[in-house]
Amino acid sequence: MTTSESAQTRDPQAPKGRPTPKRAMAQSQRRSVMNAPTSRKEAVKRQREERRVALAKQREALASGDERYLPARDKGPVRKFARDFVDSRFNVAEFFLPMAVLILVLSMVRVPQLQNIALLLWLFVIVLIVVDSISTVFRLKKRLSERFPNESRKGAVAYALMRSLQMRRLRMPKPQAKRGARP
Repeated sequence: MTTSESAQTRDPQAPKGRPTPKRAMAQSQRRSVMNAPTSRKEAVKRQREERRVALAKQREALASGDERYLPARDKGPVRKFARDFVDSRFNVAEFFLPMAVLILVLSMVRVPQLQNIALLLWLFVIVLIVVDSISTVFRLKKRLSERFPNESRKGAVAYALMRSLQMRRLRMPKPQAKRGARP
């Protein structure tokens, strides 16, 4: 016998075994059960807290490389391979900031020969970065087509190039591949 049948067979005049709760008590019990926010202000506060927790999980995932909580731009085996490909080699572009500081210091010195050298160094560094980036693009495209022939590789090369422009210590998700390792 189900609960609906037992409720129907009970005599309407029979006591239910407990007192009827007052309206205020019943409403407060419903609110606590539903755990719904009572005001717009509380709802916004709750939403902000949930977002903070989600972002904290994402930050932790970026630091540890946990695939489950990574942002959409970093998820998937193709993106992981692109990250490992970039992290496993030296890239000229990742040394751009330290070299730029050195070149700027050289260009500030009031010696014309040093300023000319600094100008040539700018040109040399930019050409090196472009050549290194082009070689990375061709090698990565080849490896991606070998490794993931049936999967969408859209955006993976641009993702890898942007990653190669960042200093290794500042990359997020943190590098998982050691330098020199084959991804």
